Amino acid sequence: MNEITTIVLAAGEGTRMKSELPKLLHPVAGLPILGHVLSAAIGAGTTHLGVITAPNATQLSATVKSIAPNAQIFEQVERKGTAHAAQMAKALWSKAKDYVIVVYGDHPLLRSQNFEIIIKQLNAGKDVCILGFEPDDPTGYGRFITNGDKLLNIVEHKDASDEEREITLCNACILGFKANVFKETIEKVGNENAQGEYYLGDLIPLANQLGYDVGYAIAPADDVHGVNDRSQLAIAENLFQNRLRQDFMKSGVTLKDPSTTYFSYDTKIGRDVSIEPNNIFGLGVKIEQGANILGFCHIVGANIGKCANIGPFARLRPDANLEEGVKVGNFVEVKKANVGAGAKLNHLSYIGDADVGKNANIGAGTITCNYDGVNKHRTNIGQDVFVGSNSSLVAPLKIGKGAYIASGSVITSDIEADALAIARTKQVNKQGLASKLRAKAMALKNKNK
Repeated sequence: MNEITTIVLAAGEGTRMKSELPKLLHPVAGLPILGHVLSAAIGAGTTHLGVITAPNATQLSATVKSIAPNAQIFEQVERKGTAHAAQMAKALWSKAKDYVIVVYGDHPLLRSQNFEIIIKQLNAGKDVCILGFEPDDPTGYGRFITNGDKLLNIVEHKDASDEEREITLCNACILGFKANVFKETIEKVGNENAQGEYYLGDLIPLANQLGYDVGYAIAPADDVHGVNDRSQLAIAENLFQNRLRQDFMKSGVTLKDPSTTYFSYDTKIGRDVSIEPNNIFGLGVKIEQGANILGFCHIVGANIGKCANIGPFARLRPDANLEEGVKVGNFVEVKKANVGAGAKLNHLSYIGDADVGKNANIGAGTITCNYDGVNKHRTNIGQDVFVGSNSSLVAPLKIGKGAYIASGSVITSDIEADALAIARTKQVNKQGLASKLRAKAMALKNKNK
């Protein structure tokens, strides 16, 4: 295995995002833009990773460390171009043995295979290999000047002649070098251009002048979509969602209306799961084989067991763990709860900080009262328990196996197994009082006319 040193350029200000959040921390499918790039680089076999940031980019650095703890952070204090940024990581690349790869950090749709195609050409003998693509509109991109399979130069749009601007093959976002070639050319790059900056693209003619073999590879345009503003961020989100949707359907998931279903990058779904329109899956969702997700559900951090039936209009919050065959119906919210196999939570209920046993039935309007204003408390509902509609279960509370709770009860004490609990005011019927109350109400209404 060749040793791969990857340098990620992440020092841009991202001013066009108009945001207090650094551009590369804006999420695509729940993962920061930079996280996608790091994951793709690591997946391609990166052994040493460096990230170039702006000064005092503590939030960005923390994100890097959360994804790649061994990554080294380097600051670019003065903004003098992409080659200058890469020079900031000299302490890393000066020790590189085999390959050095430089990648722009604002491309959230990059895949490991985009790196691998570069590495493959380096393995085959190329000294340098640059990733290119053919956009619908090449305006603003550096143009590839080629001769057959050789890349002679990259000319930035601002520096390109009218003839060169007609070229449609453009610079993408990954540049791969044999380590010795990178070390030699990065030290010699100049800034004789319209902007007076040090461009990574200028390493290409330098490498050619020194007699090195410079090639290129072509990526699908969607894979190298960059993000500079909110509009491009929305496009990236849509492209990534379409990728996820296609991947899920190919793996045996039914999406009734793919365009209205939104996933996170880490969503996991088994075969024969059916998902109706207008569902949103946040981070940390796992759905096992045969589950059915009806429309208009919002699910985050939940585990959904085999053949479970969820929705419509259900909300599953983090640490909702549902076993096989569970039913969670319309306008039910579940949070930090373990729900046993075959249990039913069908209508208008909140189950939080709770354990619900197998085959328990939670009636409509049931609430676990888990918060006392300071602390959260847990409710334990045993197997085969039946909770009547409109019941309030005040935690901490333990309800034994097979217990029955009468509708409308407010339960504040533990219930033994197989016991019937009734906790409501005794009903009193007063003959004739309804008609007197109606008459009094009508008199007041007429008086106010």
